[in-house]
Amino acid sequence: MVNDARIALLLPTYNGEKFLAEQLDSLVSQSYGNFIVVIRDDGSTDGTRKVIQRCRDDYPGLIYIVENDGRNLGASGSFSMLMQYVLDHKQELGLAQAYMMFCDQDDVWFQNKIELEMNAMAEAETVGTTFPVLVHSDLRVVSETREQIADSFVRYQGLFIDRTSFGQLLLSNLVTGCTALINEELALKSLPVSTSAVMHDWWLALIAAAFGKLVFLHQPLVEYRQHDFNSIGAKEYIRPTSTGKRFLEKVELHMKSNPFLDEVALQARAFLLQYGDQLGLRQKINLKMSSAMEGRSGVSQKIFYRLVRRF
Repeated sequence: MVNDARIALLLPTYNGEKFLAEQLDSLVSQSYGNFIVVIRDDGSTDGTRKVIQRCRDDYPGLIYIVENDGRNLGASGSFSMLMQYVLDHKQELGLAQAYMMFCDQDDVWFQNKIELEMNAMAEAETVGTTFPVLVHSDLRVVSETREQIADSFVRYQGLFIDRTSFGQLLLSNLVTGCTALINEELALKSLPVSTSAVMHDWWLALIAAAFGKLVFLHQPLVEYRQHDFNSIGAKEYIRPTSTGKRFLEKVELHMKSNPFLDEVALQARAFLLQYGDQLGLRQKINLKMSSAMEGRSGVSQKIFYRLVRRF
């Protein structure tokens, strides 16, 4: 049964000494206890590896360390590498099926995170386990000292969490990787994660939308810590005003090419190249229109953006 299966928590680390122990404490306190933590350090120069070793000594059999081969892979590359490692070492890790969760070194998990997401996975897989499934949740945004900034990451960011069609997800990622649980089918389908992917979690969301199922849990299950060293971080959504100055700024902004949309276009092109022969006509058209945003003027980019969003 999926809801009592052993799962792998993937945890890349890099100079995370300040917050890592608190995250590891939240993992060993989970109400769902059948898991292992697979860690790869990306070349830390602080005391991160000592924290990992101390946890491994305190909880024998819990921590599996993947040795660094000298490469600095970054967050997305590290998660991708750990996904492949788990698939390649399923038997050694004691996994019947390669269910995986993604864990950031500086967050704190709610005690029932694994339990609730595994229950949602079990429900999603009731008709079989032959398609990719991704379960994710809301988060609570907190300060460096874990004081609450916002009780909902989704509302704080102004996200439209119900915009989960493939075309809509091409333009905006709604999956925060540190909340995600995936099944083995999604891992197998997603690898190799393209180097043109904006982030691994966005790539996984696109796979789930194109070939399987996305499941969102509205309750926050992670304390998402904001500090000076966040890779991405949460930014509060401020509704724009309609002042004359704002209007002129908006006109100027529309004329400029948006580098982020260039990244979205490159990701779409890579997705089409990797999966084009497995996609439907509508999905291919969405990808081609998204790809067309690269290198365009701001006005042209926004035309293609609107076409994809409404198609």
